[in-house]
Amino acid sequence: MARVTIFNKSDLPSRYSTSGPQRAPHRSYYYAMGLTADDIGKPFVGVVTTWNEAAPCNIALGRQAQAVKRGVAKAGGTPREFTTITVTDGIAMGHQGMKSSLVSREVIADSTELTVRGHAYDALVGLAGCDKSLPGLMMAMVRLNVPSVFMYGGSILPGRYRGRDVTVQDVFEAVGKHAVGAISDADLEELERVACPSAGSCGGQFTANTMACVSEAIGLALPGSAGTPAPYEARDAWAEQSGEAVMALLASRIRPRDIVTLKSLENAARVVACSGGSTNGALHLPALAHEAGIAFDLHDVAEIFRSTPYIADLKPAGQYVMKDLADVGGVPLIMRALLDGGLLHGDCITVTGKTIAENLADFPWRPQQVVVRPVSDPISPMGGVVGLKGTLAPEGAIVKVAGLANLRFRGPARCFDSEEDCMQAVQERRYQDGEVLVIRYEGPKGGPGMREMLGVTAALYGQGKGDAVALITDGRFSGATRGFCIGHVGPEAQVGGPIGLIQDGDIIVIDAEAGTLDVELSQAELDSRRKAWQPRSSYYTAGTLWKYAQTVGSAEKGAVTHPGGAAEAHVYADI
Repeated sequence: MARVTIFNKSDLPSRYSTSGPQRAPHRSYYYAMGLTADDIGKPFVGVVTTWNEAAPCNIALGRQAQAVKRGVAKAGGTPREFTTITVTDGIAMGHQGMKSSLVSREVIADSTELTVRGHAYDALVGLAGCDKSLPGLMMAMVRLNVPSVFMYGGSILPGRYRGRDVTVQDVFEAVGKHAVGAISDADLEELERVACPSAGSCGGQFTANTMACVSEAIGLALPGSAGTPAPYEARDAWAEQSGEAVMALLASRIRPRDIVTLKSLENAARVVACSGGSTNGALHLPALAHEAGIAFDLHDVAEIFRSTPYIADLKPAGQYVMKDLADVGGVPLIMRALLDGGLLHGDCITVTGKTIAENLADFPWRPQQVVVRPVSDPISPMGGVVGLKGTLAPEGAIVKVAGLANLRFRGPARCFDSEEDCMQAVQERRYQDGEVLVIRYEGPKGGPGMREMLGVTAALYGQGKGDAVALITDGRFSGATRGFCIGHVGPEAQVGGPIGLIQDGDIIVIDAEAGTLDVELSQAELDSRRKAWQPRSSYYTAGTLWKYAQTVGSAEKGAVTHPGGAAEAHVYADI
């Protein structure tokens, strides 16, 4: 049975919309929706989902929201469901639609903030599936600072193709194989029909599952809630428990900024690194920190990445998917390994009201499983994702090294001013082994929107050239990307960064062991080129993408669009 607390609304935000004679018109709206006077007298809990029919990532969230509402009601609250947008990367990938993806993170956070502010909700439960919707909802929770619980909608089940497990990554790479005649039209169609067999987000340790792991590691989600696949009825139980948990947080007055601290951000970065997670973690963790007014940028994340061993054997670099991890214990198993290895802050508070160490006290290490190794026996001693810095990236860059045999690369640049130009060159095999393909003007401002480049990298792998060339960009790479692919290069080309000044044939030197990314040009030569450089005119001169380009900051700081928690005069939760 859920514990029911009787709340006094005199100090809750919802008093502004429900209490006193002046609010009679407001209450009439609630009576119109079937609420009783008793319902109106209870705390109002926003239940926000990113449900839509855009992709399987979100399709189960509407059902899960009903279970959250049951949990809220059982524990003495009145749930109020609403939805916000998502842009699904798998659908947006490879065309101009991908420019909307990162922008959607800000729209999700902003629209959730506006809904909660406008209707004076007292607490929040958020359910998300697609890549940017996870950090977007968590950012809103930290920004609003009302008691909040996050829940991942769950991953997709693995597909089966000719006797082996497959994910959507295999389909993207099959496009490259098809382009060079390695597989037939019929082979490609057979694969695309079976790769995604259920509801849920992409199954490997791509961005959605990476940020789902972050939600537990940072303390905003119930321990164990991220692992269960989306189609399983057990997700409804997690949803109901999340609804109950938010009411307990409201009673105990534990808020997101009590949970999201410098230590918990470091914990989250550890989990990203040790699981070979998405490079996008280095973009979203600084953005979450920014909402709390905590200084924690790409370089801070990269330092933790470098000192964290790679221990979770997950796709795209490894063998297993999220379902396999869930079967052996889920994210708590990874956290248990890190805690036992002395790499986790166990004293961080979580949405259970307990610390991480307390949550894990009754969760033993499971030596019989093969998905996660102990820290003492890692897959590799360095984290699956590392940061780079140098003359080509003064503000830093990021690369996933999980699964790479060689961590150094030196070669001549082949420059492209858009993803489409590079993709055409790859499809037509207009590149040479040993080259460094440079895709620029795809940064937060220059894109605008900092597109992911999975189509290009997958095509290279499909052609058998994933290890023959390197690729760098001021844009992003998908969590499903593999190979020597460096993203988030800053400053970006649109603001005059060195990546916008290099020319075909310039020698680029990448050393992931040393953490450097350099171009063999003198500072005097770079300065001379910068004097002749002009920013590229944008195709987007109106609308949301134009507006985003005017306000977005650098990838180094999380590509954020407002001053953040450090500049706040007041916090919504304190109204």
